[in-house]
Amino acid sequence: MKVAPYLTFEGRCEEALNFYRSALGAQVTVLMRAKENPDPAAAQGCAEGGGPGPTPEMVMHATFTVGETTLMASDGMGSGKTNFDGISLALSPASEAEAQRLFNALADGGQVQMPLTKTFFSQAFGMVADRFGVPWLVVAPE
Repeated sequence: MKVAPYLTFEGRCEEALNFYRSALGAQVTVLMRAKENPDPAAAQGCAEGGGPGPTPEMVMHATFTVGETTLMASDGMGSGKTNFDGISLALSPASEAEAQRLFNALADGGQVQMPLTKTFFSQAFGMVADRFGVPWLVVAPE
């Protein structure tokens, strides 16, 4: 059994996937749009969950990898309001230089919560919320 993060971007999933491709070298392995849903009638009932509901081009489901990790994502109901409170995704780059590169890429358009710095447990540790509000910990090994 595996556990994988599932990120809901509320209408900005494709934009997020493109950003993660550029910033982190992410590879998208699955991308299914709402118009490809084999049971579109079932999806229409989901609109009562807080957004306009799926439009044909919205990302119904995506799977992507960052390094050795598989993540999943969607546009959700397209409410435009993401909420990633209470979670963080941790990146473990192999070097301080790679940590700096990834941290800067994630910080572009985002918000630095703790600048990348040396700590007692890491040669480079920092906290940043990317432009979509996803919190990241960048932790290079000691």
